[in-house]
Amino acid sequence: MCRWAAYLGDAIFLEDIIAAPSHSLIAQSHGAKESKLPTNADGFGVAWYGERPEPGLYRDILPAWSDPNLKSLGRQIKSGLFLAHVRASTGGATSRTNCHPFVSGRWSFMHNGQIGGFEKIRRALENPLPDAVFNQREGTTDSELFFLLMIDEGLSRDPHGAASRATSRVLEASYHARIDPSLKLTAAFSDGEALHAVRYATDSQAPTLYTAAFANRVGRCIVSEPFDRDGRTWHEIPQSSFVTMTSDSTSIRPFAPAAARLALAG
Repeated sequence: MCRWAAYLGDAIFLEDIIAAPSHSLIAQSHGAKESKLPTNADGFGVAWYGERPEPGLYRDILPAWSDPNLKSLGRQIKSGLFLAHVRASTGGATSRTNCHPFVSGRWSFMHNGQIGGFEKIRRALENPLPDAVFNQREGTTDSELFFLLMIDEGLSRDPHGAASRATSRVLEASYHARIDPSLKLTAAFSDGEALHAVRYATDSQAPTLYTAAFANRVGRCIVSEPFDRDGRTWHEIPQSSFVTMTSDSTSIRPFAPAAARLALAG
């Protein structure tokens, strides 16, 4: 499983999360503690927001710990909102186009988890997408496709509802293919204003998710696993939850697939 970290608040250097803490994202790339595999070496990526509405994006296939460019960028780039990800592939080649985060317009998205039986339902999920959405597909991962499903389900208008309806489409495709639905979804996404995250699984083992105030309370972070245990209180996000962070508030709501879309599965 992958590891990721997102931040919203006053502008900080990217290295303050990806490199500086004792259990930073780079440290987690070769020594994760709350993942099935400790090594996340199949590429990395960072999306950050600055003066323009669309995010900056840097991705590469090197392990995060071995890329000097990432360390240099982390020391120079400041942002009040960024998403950072280290990848452990559960499917799809190791390529830049398969590295997270994925970007569409002003939106960025990253994911930890997988769609079970993906190759059996991939075409059923891709075929209904309108050309304007499908043509944004650059890689081959289930994560990128889930992002496109959310876009098709109205991400720009209703982030919570779009994630719920996209989840329903995955489960419906599994039922139609006569396979047991299996989805692990711990994802973060943003439009440059708010930061959203979801923790969900079809079983009781959703990938971990935590949130905490950043040092000196200049902002908040949401992470796959804590990147330090020194004087900071980490709060685990319950399974089946949807998180929305803004500059002045954090809300946690229940999350479940859209019931109406699942009616045919009964």
